[in-house]
Amino acid sequence: MPSERPRARQIRATARHRPRPADDLPVDVFLDGYEPPIRDLAQALCAAVRRVTPDAVERVRVGWRIVGFDLPIKRGGYFAWVFPERHHVHLGFPQGDRLAPRPGILDGEGITKRARWITFEPGDRIDEALVRELLLEAAGLAGVPRMR
Repeated sequence: MPSERPRARQIRATARHRPRPADDLPVDVFLDGYEPPIRDLAQALCAAVRRVTPDAVERVRVGWRIVGFDLPIKRGGYFAWVFPERHHVHLGFPQGDRLAPRPGILDGEGITKRARWITFEPGDRIDEALVRELLLEAAGLAGVPRMR
């Protein structure tokens, strides 16, 4: 009688071959899962990123529940994200600690090591000039090695 694999090994083997979530989920399909005020705000922020950095590649990162933006450079092009939540939407920057200090505007210091973000609630006015300034600065840092 052939020996059977232990159940734990079978589970590990199955989990290893489980398909990953699709990374090509369209942004509109992803955002359809949110209430209209949050969806509209997230769409407006994504549009702002596309206007300021038209070469950026917009991609839903399903596991993180965000829309991430990468510049088409060889290494380290990830520079911004739009993160919708139930009551608000964040426009964030993975290297936000390297942005010029903006007291009272960027959140995240003391919460995360590097990331910083602005939080918008439905009805908030998006300050296009500020968003443009932050996006251009963040894009300029993409791919630039950190100084030690």
